[in-house]
Amino acid sequence: MAKETRIQKALSENGIISRRKAEELIQQGKIQVNGHPAVLGQKIDPVKDAITISGERVYLERSTRKIYVMLNKPRGYVTTMSDELGRRCIKELIDDVPERVYPIGRLDKDSEGLLLLTNDGEFANFIMHPSHHVSKTYRVTVRPSVSDEQLIQLSSGVEIDGRMTAPAVIHVLEKQPGRVVLQMVIHEGRNRQIRKMCEAVGLEVARLKRTSVGPVKLGMLQPGEWRELKPREVGMIRNSAKITVQEKPAGAKKQKPARPEPVNKSRKRPFPDKKMGKSFGQPNNKNTRAARSYSSPSKNRKG
Repeated sequence: MAKETRIQKALSENGIISRRKAEELIQQGKIQVNGHPAVLGQKIDPVKDAITISGERVYLERSTRKIYVMLNKPRGYVTTMSDELGRRCIKELIDDVPERVYPIGRLDKDSEGLLLLTNDGEFANFIMHPSHHVSKTYRVTVRPSVSDEQLIQLSSGVEIDGRMTAPAVIHVLEKQPGRVVLQMVIHEGRNRQIRKMCEAVGLEVARLKRTSVGPVKLGMLQPGEWRELKPREVGMIRNSAKITVQEKPAGAKKQKPARPEPVNKSRKRPFPDKKMGKSFGQPNNKNTRAARSYSSPSKNRKG
């Protein structure tokens, strides 16, 4: 006999809909179990019970093991398992994965790089939950050029879709006439966030590639190929999120910043030499080679 599980969890773990969406549809009476309206928290047998959503039958599978996959998504593929418009889907690239998996988050059609997939709904929800702030690193090519003011705006936060973005960390990796390559690290997962952030400050994104999620990097994995994550890598992602939560516990009171000591303007620390450009916020010692570092400016210092 198959183990019973809550209907929201079963639908989420099978990659059909998210738990939140399942709860909405249950409350609207659009999900039925064996011909009867489902209720929140109802337990089902994924093998025996007949589940329908808006009258359409869905089939649940019981996976033999949890699996975690890294895919190097090429440009031109949509992050779905099927597409009504006939566009190429990532499902074509992972047909030989031994278990049925679904993507954690998404990359838009014109973006490329690291995409995680799993059949572990709990892990997927853990990674995507906004309170965990799992970092995502992107290599972004913008045109035509970029100013210090634009970099400060991006690192401090810009308004997109009526809300300010959280502070980001920006590094200038390469600068050529007509194009600049940036490394952008964000801790949110809003729709097309990097592109919208760049557009908000007047930059055109020519290429966008995700290179890491948390501490796990894309490495030498070729476009269109996938591999399973090692248990150590899965643990690293979980731990990176936990550390962030500990640093910013929910409901914690904000500490008043210490009153800054008076600054003698005549003895201000000068900027580094012109070859390295200006530096804002904490210096990035790992990327000092021909790179400029930009992070959110201190509240007590004028950038």
